[in-house]
Amino acid sequence: MDMPRRTFLGRAGISLGAAALGGLLARGRAQAAPHHAPAADAVIFVCLAGGPSHLETFDPKPRLAALDGQDMPASVTAGRPIAQLQGARLVCLGPRVGFTRHGASGLAVSDHFPRLGALADRLAIVRSMVSEQINHDPAHTFMNCGTALSGRPSMGAWVTYGLGSAADDLPGFVVMTSKLGRNPQPIASRQWHSGFLPGRFQGVELATTGDPLHYVARPAGVSAAGQRDLVDAVAALERHRLERLDDPELATRIAQYELAFRMQTSVPALADLAGETAGTLALYGAEPGKATIGTNCLMARRLVERGVRFVQLYHSDWDHHNGIDGFMAEICPPTDRAVAGLIADLARRGLLERTLVIVGGEFGRTPMAQANKGPVGRDHHCAGFSMVLAGGGIRGGIAHGATDDLGYDAVEEVVHVRDLHATMLHLLGLDHARLTFPFQGLDARLTGVLPARVVRGILA
Repeated sequence: MDMPRRTFLGRAGISLGAAALGGLLARGRAQAAPHHAPAADAVIFVCLAGGPSHLETFDPKPRLAALDGQDMPASVTAGRPIAQLQGARLVCLGPRVGFTRHGASGLAVSDHFPRLGALADRLAIVRSMVSEQINHDPAHTFMNCGTALSGRPSMGAWVTYGLGSAADDLPGFVVMTSKLGRNPQPIASRQWHSGFLPGRFQGVELATTGDPLHYVARPAGVSAAGQRDLVDAVAALERHRLERLDDPELATRIAQYELAFRMQTSVPALADLAGETAGTLALYGAEPGKATIGTNCLMARRLVERGVRFVQLYHSDWDHHNGIDGFMAEICPPTDRAVAGLIADLARRGLLERTLVIVGGEFGRTPMAQANKGPVGRDHHCAGFSMVLAGGGIRGGIAHGATDDLGYDAVEEVVHVRDLHATMLHLLGLDHARLTFPFQGLDARLTGVLPARVVRGILA
């Protein structure tokens, strides 16, 4: 008997959907296997949003100091992109603070960061970073996603896609933000998005003021057993749909129902700092209940202790077009205390060896002065800036690469943002060229299609 066309197509659709289910679920899962032996199990990336000046932090420039107030040599800046100083007289602005050599390595660190300086022998300072973007939003997107195009996966999403999470009651990728109160550099949630990767790899933003997550507590009158029954029933319905529809987000949704249920217990325990000693709170400068860089750094340690794979901390207020002296004097001390406290605390708990800590912004600042509003500051600069790394697999006590004598161009051992990403993945046991996902006919990857290299000079 002939089968009606509609029935045939319906049954064929079910069969094809069932046949594709295995591949669909595989695409929804993390790869969850390193390509080689990892040196680190987790990453804490402290993003100093707004572009901190390398010239007042980690890159001493005596010659720039000697030229303070003089015209910047035209040979340095001719034909170069400048964000807000177009057409202005370009005047050298020497470093606004001194540098001190620290530790057995003699590594020079700005006097704005004495606590980090005391840990110099644990730090690798990359002084030759370059980016392709000179304005904040595309530069943030480029630093976080390896491209200035919106809608691409963030580095935390790539890491959790590649390795999964060691925590079964917390997300694998967690984000927290802090600011000091002046007009901060805006941060968009796409900086921690999963892009075209399955949604379960997206970063989850936690708050350190108020409830860590919306709706983390059960509604009044709902018991744990009752909610368990509801989660199970809804998940069963979603599994039934998943057998019929080719939609990877259904697999994500099922997994997230279960994770959300477990987080109702794990997140309040995570956020409760009552068990931390007064000495530990002081080490970070943490203020329980307040969204500060100190509190967030302490939370980052608690997250990696619990198996979270990637923690990203956004600390705003580093956009110093003017008033750089006052703003740096305000923002550097709590940042120095928090980040140094994080590294020291990870070390004393035996966690630093397996945790990669990265500190830096989306770009640096110009060696030329900007004074269009009030006291002097610096413009955006992507041709040479600094990043700091410590922990899992990093060789401490070194400065890698260099900018020129004026701090304008990276000229030795240049490290592109793609190279930073390739190095981070390498330390986690992932080959950046093999960590791919099919998208629009390409095997897409964090480092894109242009060359990227592992920066072996900073590896232990």
